[in-house]
Amino acid sequence: MESSIILLISVVLLLNSPVCFAGCSYKRIFSFGDSIIDTGNFAFAAGNSPTPVKELPYGMTFFGRPTGRVSDGRVLVDFYAQALGLPLIPPSIPEEGSGQFPTGANFAVLGSTAVSRDYYQTNYNISMPAPSSLDLQLQSFKKVLARIAPGDDAAKSVLGESLVVMGEIGGNDYNFWFMAGKPRETPREYMPGIVGRIGAAVQEVINLGAVAVLVPGNFPIGCVPQYLSMFQSSNAADYDGNGCLVWYNDFSKEHNQLLQQEVARLRSQNPGVKIIFADYFGAAMQFVQNPKNYGIDDPLVSCCGGDGRYHTDKGCDKTAKMWGNPGNFASWDGIHMTEKAYNIIADGVLNGPYANTPLLKTC
Repeated sequence: MESSIILLISVVLLLNSPVCFAGCSYKRIFSFGDSIIDTGNFAFAAGNSPTPVKELPYGMTFFGRPTGRVSDGRVLVDFYAQALGLPLIPPSIPEEGSGQFPTGANFAVLGSTAVSRDYYQTNYNISMPAPSSLDLQLQSFKKVLARIAPGDDAAKSVLGESLVVMGEIGGNDYNFWFMAGKPRETPREYMPGIVGRIGAAVQEVINLGAVAVLVPGNFPIGCVPQYLSMFQSSNAADYDGNGCLVWYNDFSKEHNQLLQQEVARLRSQNPGVKIIFADYFGAAMQFVQNPKNYGIDDPLVSCCGGDGRYHTDKGCDKTAKMWGNPGNFASWDGIHMTEKAYNIIADGVLNGPYANTPLLKTC
């Protein structure tokens, strides 16, 4: 009888405990990055200037309207928020000076680089068309944090119950170079600087009070339709068994290895802080290697675009060709992924095995 009472009390306590279905206690998400997780900052900043992301078919799948997300529907940070029992995280720029952001804010901006474009102009004589950088996003974050949580103690309290998502960032530092037709070996020279800047940003938010930081790696860019189209080769040895470009995937792996080393260093210097590496490369390779398992027909072609082997002869806009239901594709517009692909990747990070601690086990 006594054991039954104890069991009943335990069940009641569990049912009434303040947890979401995932069992997590994060009250906010603060995120940084580029178009992979931008939820409307670029579109808002564009004002009245036309941009395809402000028009259908962008946003067609989940929202039924364009939201500034560079996909047909939700992006990775949306899936993280939903899994943690939070509403979708709003873009920061529309309410940068007034919003209270009770469940967090997303500072990611389409086209952002990890390192400022001045660095590339000075050192490599290339004009990176980056509207933002990690430095600028962190500056905005600090201003917002100082307003909504004035004082060190208040900031530490807010960040102590928040998840920080640091990227994916750095991909455009390579994309802009490669797609400008520059020598492909050169980005290896500045790769350590990119990884170092990401690491410094992680340390900055930890110094402000962050106790949980997700640090995503880069995707297998050798499987991205735009890369496959631009760098087509007649040499079969340039491709792997999945039809992806070996050199570019090896490049992404190299970036990820350096970033994992940086994460390990940060962990050793910040005991007690959860710093999680998210293996976006491995998570994406799931549907590249076994597309039929996920209902994907061909993971190497764009859903929205033009003709050609990879459907990339034209960019995605309201006049582009739709090749079918986005749920049957991994690539949305030749560069960015579909909601379907992002859902698969997010699941691998949330539940494992594509995070060195699955996100839902870090709460």
